[in-house]
Amino acid sequence: MEHTKILHLDSNHPLLWEQLEAAGFENHSDYISSKEDIEADISSYDGIVIRSRFKIDRQFMDKATRLRFIARVGAGLENIDCACAGQKGIALIAAPEGNRNAVGEHALGMLLSLFNNLNRADRQIRAGQWLREANRGHELEGKTVGIIGYGNMGKAFAAKLKGFGTQVICYDILPDKGDENATQVSLGELQARTDVLSLHTPLTPLTDRMVNTAFIDKFAKPFWLINTARGKSVVTDDLVGALKSKKITGAALDVLEYEKSSFESLFSEDRIPEAFQYLLQADHVLLSPHVGGWTFESHRKLARTIADKILQLYGIQGNRGI
Repeated sequence: MEHTKILHLDSNHPLLWEQLEAAGFENHSDYISSKEDIEADISSYDGIVIRSRFKIDRQFMDKATRLRFIARVGAGLENIDCACAGQKGIALIAAPEGNRNAVGEHALGMLLSLFNNLNRADRQIRAGQWLREANRGHELEGKTVGIIGYGNMGKAFAAKLKGFGTQVICYDILPDKGDENATQVSLGELQARTDVLSLHTPLTPLTDRMVNTAFIDKFAKPFWLINTARGKSVVTDDLVGALKSKKITGAALDVLEYEKSSFESLFSEDRIPEAFQYLLQADHVLLSPHVGGWTFESHRKLARTIADKILQLYGIQGNRGI
């Protein structure tokens, strides 16, 4: 792989750099230059490794005349113009296998905490309050968990639910996705039966602002909402309305509508939206800063997965497993 140049646009686990270097690739990094400055020199690179620093659009790819692949160290590819890449014959590489277990565990942890008021009870005890009846919880056993998006992440979450005595159903735009852990159903059936809704979808035109008032009102009974997928799939104003009306019993959100595309910060301005202010104060809402797939273990697994897929693209034997 001599003279095959790869530009790393975000820092990742050092294993990724080491594996590519050992295979003979020439690694370069630029973690600080503007997109415009990188575009000026991108024609000399054969591959790009990125997380979510900026969007790889047609203008960028038009200038990347040698580009053979774009590797995103993560699950989704929404920050890449996939249609343009396909037209140009640029291979797209992602690593949902690398953090699916982490996301599954995080979703389960948020759900159990929400059901048992663990965060609220912890705060109250630290404030000198010992409120047992106010913190009576719910059990997962006997509940129906509906999963929308039954790919790597959805399957990982369903596997974690085994042993809890739940019924797990799933909806996906692709047929024949169900398995021994979840029965695939129509969206209408999922909305009729679900007690807990968990989102595991990429951000696409179909899922952008998907969970809105019209969508929520189609559920036959109040439900808990878990979102470890993409923040823009949930309309926060409509979620707050449903929380106030008790149509949604509680929500656990690892992702938020207000995140920047890099996922590294929330707001581009100082004003905090009124709906988000409600979420910050609500006892039946649990928040985390887009860390569902952000474990020490997944950091390494993501790097190994991306390295293996790049090596496979060039016909080089990669590491077995992740």
